Amino acid sequence: MKKPVIAIPIGDPAGVGPEIVAKSIASDEVFQIAVCVIVGDRKILEKAIEITGENLKINEIKEPDEAVDEKGVLNLIDLDNVDMDTFAYGKVSGMCGKAAYEYIAKSIELANAGQVDAVATTPINKESLHAAEVPYIGHTEIFGALTHTEDPLTMFETNGMRVFFLTRHVSLRQMLDMIKKDRIIDYVKRCTKALERLGVKEGTMAIAGLNPHSGEHGLFGWEEVEEIMPAIEELKAEGYDVAGPIGADSVFHQAAQGKYTSVLSLYHDQGHIPTKTIGFVFDRERQTWKAVEGVNPYRFHALKFIAESMAEQGDYAKAALLLADAYKSFPVNEAAQKALAEAEAAADAKERYAMYHHCTTIQYQPWEKDNVPTLEDVRRLQERNFARREAAKAAGEEPDEKGSFQSLIK
Repeated sequence: MKKPVIAIPIGDPAGVGPEIVAKSIASDEVFQIAVCVIVGDRKILEKAIEITGENLKINEIKEPDEAVDEKGVLNLIDLDNVDMDTFAYGKVSGMCGKAAYEYIAKSIELANAGQVDAVATTPINKESLHAAEVPYIGHTEIFGALTHTEDPLTMFETNGMRVFFLTRHVSLRQMLDMIKKDRIIDYVKRCTKALERLGVKEGTMAIAGLNPHSGEHGLFGWEEVEEIMPAIEELKAEGYDVAGPIGADSVFHQAAQGKYTSVLSLYHDQGHIPTKTIGFVFDRERQTWKAVEGVNPYRFHALKFIAESMAEQGDYAKAALLLADAYKSFPVNEAAQKALAEAEAAADAKERYAMYHHCTTIQYQPWEKDNVPTLEDVRRLQERNFARREAAKAAGEEPDEKGSFQSLIK
């Protein structure tokens, strides 16, 4: 049987995407199922191959039909759009955001032209996209625009559990206004067609409830009564195999057990949390990942928030421990691992916290252009916040604001 041809953009050059690509192309599993055409930058991929230690040879091509189906060969369409003189790992960058967008756009162009059978994406950084003034917030919006799809579908699948999303990148307030009968009916019908194209032609689709206990007939909210249940009744009358609304605290567990072939999640985090929780398997005893089927930043950011609170109270030892623990729940590239190892080795608790926090600010805070904080910036911010707290205590007042890196740099 002829293998499908899959285009793979390498994602944000400063992130883990290029390393994921290198490891994937080197794996027997990927080689057995597809001919992969990588869209990226040769210089970045050469670094990724060096970092991962994989035995790969780059075969530079112009068109997908030039790709060779040979183990150990990475077929690359080189867009040559990264300036290595200004490039840095783990740094929000307009250059990298623009490059990541161009990789995706080229991959979609190939798919639209029928030159590849599908596109498989890798991690991007939304802040870098914004810094590059890319007018789309993420993959879904880019694919929607470049394939001329007005309202694209998103489906996650992990360990056999499939989850669709009725709403995605909107605030919770906006999401509530989008929970409408007609939208639910439209999504169920389109999701059903999507499943059929994937070969899933039987089974029940569950509709998640919105409110606690699916509203308890209006006790905790009326969305289920006024919008969700009428949609389900109409879909059943038309012959669609749907069930619900089923409380979000149980429907994903039931789907993971196989009771439902898919779930329609009503908003972003409702579906992301269960799929990413199931997708990550962490071995506590060995302190390593046994399986990572997605990216789950929720525990990381929760611990980071608590760590910052501890640091504000002057408990730098506990803050450093929390940040160290946070990184166990968030895969990082090998360049970042080196920085974390240096932080762990710092003897002074305050210095250790500053070094850990420096790692988080580089990767996750929205800096404008190249105004990225240095470790010295972290130290200065800590000293300034400490001085403010002490002054407020002496005056019998509460500090009026928390200092920020943005204001410090400016």
